[in-house]
Amino acid sequence: MERTISGMMGKGSINHNTRAFSAKNVDTERSIYNVEFCHAEIEEVYHELFDEALERYNAKQKRNDRKIDNYYEKIRQGKQEKLFHEAVFQIGNRDDMNAKSEEGELAKEILIEFMKDFQKRNPYLHVFSAHLHMDEETPHIHIDFVPVITGSKRGLDTRVSLKGALAAQGFEGGTRGATEWNQWIESEKKELAAVMERYGVEWLQKGTHKKHLSVLDYEKQERAKEVAELDSQLAQSERALQTASKMVDNQLARVEELAEMGDKFQRRNEEIKADNAELEKTYVDTKQSYNSLLAKNSQLIFENEDLELEKERRLSGNRELEKQQQKLQKELEAMAGSKVALERNVRAYDEDRQWQLPEPGVVQSAKAYREKVALPLITRLKEIVKSLTIKCVGLMEQVRKLTEKVNQQEDDIAWYKNKIKEQNSAMEHLQEKAEDLERVRQYVGADKIQDIIDNVKEAERLQAEQNRLQRSYQNRMSR
Repeated sequence: MERTISGMMGKGSINHNTRAFSAKNVDTERSIYNVEFCHAEIEEVYHELFDEALERYNAKQKRNDRKIDNYYEKIRQGKQEKLFHEAVFQIGNRDDMNAKSEEGELAKEILIEFMKDFQKRNPYLHVFSAHLHMDEETPHIHIDFVPVITGSKRGLDTRVSLKGALAAQGFEGGTRGATEWNQWIESEKKELAAVMERYGVEWLQKGTHKKHLSVLDYEKQERAKEVAELDSQLAQSERALQTASKMVDNQLARVEELAEMGDKFQRRNEEIKADNAELEKTYVDTKQSYNSLLAKNSQLIFENEDLELEKERRLSGNRELEKQQQKLQKELEAMAGSKVALERNVRAYDEDRQWQLPEPGVVQSAKAYREKVALPLITRLKEIVKSLTIKCVGLMEQVRKLTEKVNQQEDDIAWYKNKIKEQNSAMEHLQEKAEDLERVRQYVGADKIQDIIDNVKEAERLQAEQNRLQRSYQNRMSR
């Protein structure tokens, strides 16, 4: 059995292929025998294929007018590329492969197997809709696809390009009759012929002329084909010219953009150099301040330890004073008790006959009464009062001294507390400086910090060497 193979570019009517509407040549009662391999909305397919590339493209643009809001709409409204392409393949014709015949069922099986590995053979042709029709005269298959290329240096890195997609699969245009599309169609025909052979059907390849046409009609047909091909080439040339013009404009704009970016980079580089110099100076100053603070911190630690010891000594002395004060308080309480006893004694004196002046005798003179009775009693009272006065004065002086000592101890303790507070504040300040130095280290980087330290040390060493040589020279000159 021999049958022809037809392969051509379709109109790309998705509604027709899905039978959203049916043409006059469609037998709707047989539409149930159609096969839908896949179907997706073209706009959703564009989002799936190109949104990530579109995001990368827009992120690189410095000017808002160069950004693309919707890649689907850009291609739909543009003239360089079609949204998608359609290929139609058919075995035989209505006479030898009619859809209602056994041969038609055979054609259906062959086309199904042909379609099974289509996407695998064509990785750069993303098939989003494919349908096999059994409700028309001859079984045939519509394959709708979006040609995709990756790694593009122009526009989106992943974009639509039929020429580029076919070239990526090894089909590059030659003569006008051997375009990328024609080469690819011929290749797919061979794949279909290989499937047909497994079903016992050979590919009937007809010549370039048709015997049923007159010579004139044939030549007219060939000329018409040439004109159509020339028109197609002219349209392609016009599109290529438009593309080249846009590329030139884009390149000029890119040159201007790069020049502007170069100026910005130069200015930024100078700013970075200035910032780096300032940062190095800041780091050197910070390092010196840090070293000074470390030394001061060590000294403050020693002083703080001494203050703590002195504080403890003062507290111990204060506790001793408290003990003395308690002892004195007991003595004062004892004196108070003595005072009460004295008052009782005084009252006793008022009543005791030995402390009462007796009445003078009848025959006793005033002088004798004064010398023998009054003066001895007054002398005894003076001695008692004198003794009590001396003891009271001594106790009052002791109380005064102890009070002064306690007040001095309290003043000393307050001074040491303030001193310790100042030391703690200084240590907190040192800690803050240390944290600032750590922030500088994290910002600049440990390696950069070490480089700066090495440079500063080397500069100090060179300066010291220079000073030594200068002193040596001056000493020699002074001799």
